[in-house]
Order: sequence, then structure tokens, then C-alpha cells
Amino acid sequence: MAKITLDHLDREILRALEADSRISLVQLSERIGLSATPCKRRLARLQDSGLIAHYGVTLDRKVAGHGITAYVSVELERTDAAQIADFQRQVSLFEEVVTGTLMTGAQDFLLEVAVESLEEFDMFLQSKLMRIPGLRNVKSRFALQKFINRNRLP
Repeated sequence: MAKITLDHLDREILRALEADSRISLVQLSERIGLSATPCKRRLARLQDSGLIAHYGVTLDRKVAGHGITAYVSVELERTDAAQIADFQRQVSLFEEVVTGTLMTGAQDFLLEVAVESLEEFDMFLQSKLMRIPGLRNVKSRFALQKFINRNRLP
């Protein structure tokens, strides 16, 4: 996908949508100082380019009862394409894993895991993750406090 060039109005549209993705087109156009038609064209261009990947809801895990977040580093015994794909396939089935990232360096994967309790994390680790064949090393760290959570362009 080609890189999109953004001007100050595009960035204003993105900032407004990041603050409130349910904003109406009329409110959006008023906020950025454009009439509705050019604002709609710019918004369509941002969507068609793939820059706006989707609109969604941000859930508060603590309110949902999943107040424990663990970051789990996984190192595989082998890192060939088949082993990586198999690991990704298996881990994608685990509801506790909210993000999974293929990494460079000493760890092969970084998993963000959300659970209700340490007991639930232990059950996840023992009955799911550690049963995947081909693991060399697994290290877990628990998040104490998230103080930055950006979903925007820098």
C-alpha cells in the first residue's frame, strides 16, 4: 500500500476522529473549518487509502473484570516459517491473548495477555501456552500501570 501524504486538515480530521469516532460529518466539518462536501471527500480518501483501518470501541478491561495484564515473551526452538505460522495459528485461538507481535532479537513473540486473576493466568500458561510444542523459553512480566495508551499518529 502506498504511503499517503497528510496536510494539516487531514491531521485535524484524524485528531477529531481519534477523540470521537462517532462524530457526525456536519460536526466534523465544523470542527476543522471545511464545508461538508470537501470534508467528506477527504474522509473518503483517508478511508480508501487504508490509513483509517476501522472504527471501533475501546473497552476498559478492568471494568470487564480483566484487570491483570501480562506481557509474555516467547522464544521458539526453531524459527522457520512453518514453526512461526503454527505458533501464530495456535495462539490466535486463545481468548486471553489480546495482542501478539512477531519480534526481532532474543524473543520471537511478545504476547499481551488479559486475565481476571493470577490463578487464571497460571491456568492459561499451564493448560494452553506451555502445551504448544517447540517452545524454548517463556518469560512473563505483569503490567502495574499503563500511563500512555495512544492510538494516533505521532
